Amino acid sequence: MQTTKSTSNMRSPEVLNKVIFRRIMPLLIAAYVIAFIDRTNIGMAKDRMEIDLGISATAYGIGAGLFFLTYALSEIPSNLIMHKVGARFWIMRIMITWGILSACMSLVQGEWTFYILRMLLGIAEAGLFPGVIYFITQWFMVKDRARANGLFLLGVALANVIGAPLGGLLLTLDGLGGLHGWQWMFIIEGIPACFLAIAVWKLLPNKPTEAKFLSRAEAEDLEARIAAEETAGAKAAGNSKLIHVLKDKQILLVVAIYFAHQIAVYALSFFLPSIIGTYGELSSIQIGLLTAIPWFFSAIGALLIPRLATNGSRSRAIAGASMVGIVAGFTLGALGGPVLGLIGFSLAAFNFFALQPILFTYPLRD
Repeated sequence: MQTTKSTSNMRSPEVLNKVIFRRIMPLLIAAYVIAFIDRTNIGMAKDRMEIDLGISATAYGIGAGLFFLTYALSEIPSNLIMHKVGARFWIMRIMITWGILSACMSLVQGEWTFYILRMLLGIAEAGLFPGVIYFITQWFMVKDRARANGLFLLGVALANVIGAPLGGLLLTLDGLGGLHGWQWMFIIEGIPACFLAIAVWKLLPNKPTEAKFLSRAEAEDLEARIAAEETAGAKAAGNSKLIHVLKDKQILLVVAIYFAHQIAVYALSFFLPSIIGTYGELSSIQIGLLTAIPWFFSAIGALLIPRLATNGSRSRAIAGASMVGIVAGFTLGALGGPVLGLIGFSLAAFNFFALQPILFTYPLRD
């Protein structure tokens, strides 16, 4: 730990905020990039697995959904453990187990092994996303969380921008070493999670008072300001108990919007490669490159829009406009041809992460 500075020599909250963004967010973004690649790369493998293993579209849909069933059931236990053992250790554990299980997807022999491995992957990865969102609340004030959440969710966009072309390239390894291309894809894309887990263990502090890049006075002041803000917010909301939360109409509305939002995000993640495959005679690399286009626009949305949500009225306006944009984009994507369809999906994707970061801060706003 650095030598404690006097209060008069403490850096301003604005300067500290920039330091924390620079030291914390890149590692969290990298973790989510890999996580999202590993949970959605079956979108690129779907058609090949259907040919090689006879896994039908129905079985594919069931397997994709089973991931989220076990993921959801394991979320609360996973986060309770993280609260006890610390974010650094638990995120490392999550990354190692999901990396191994993602690579094990190369061992799928049929529908039942597909189902089992998808369920195990859901259990392994459970807790990462909500754990990081909670982790962010320990480092940033409410006014900065929409931006922090937006940067974290940038990982989804980057995962698809990187993962779709990479998946298309790896599928061309079909036959190498006696393995199918989709097997190479799962193996190669599963390994990075295990290596990044080591970086998380070495570089990610659990809380400000453990950070070597903050002085003791700066860390204690930040934790005190965040605690005071959380206490004031809880008193104003009057929902400190779970039953109160379940009765809060505003929170229930946010949950409903988030539910619909996630259906849209994963529908595009899992099925866009197959949709693009119907546009004509395209190679796996061409499909991967075209699949990346909407997610490039989602990255732009994540970078530009959430930082504008600095108060309640702006948050409401951005959230409403984003929902309209998603609906309009999917409608154009469904009804348009290859060009208009891709424009529509790009419009929807642009609004994905203009909306989602705001949802996690909205219940605490004025």
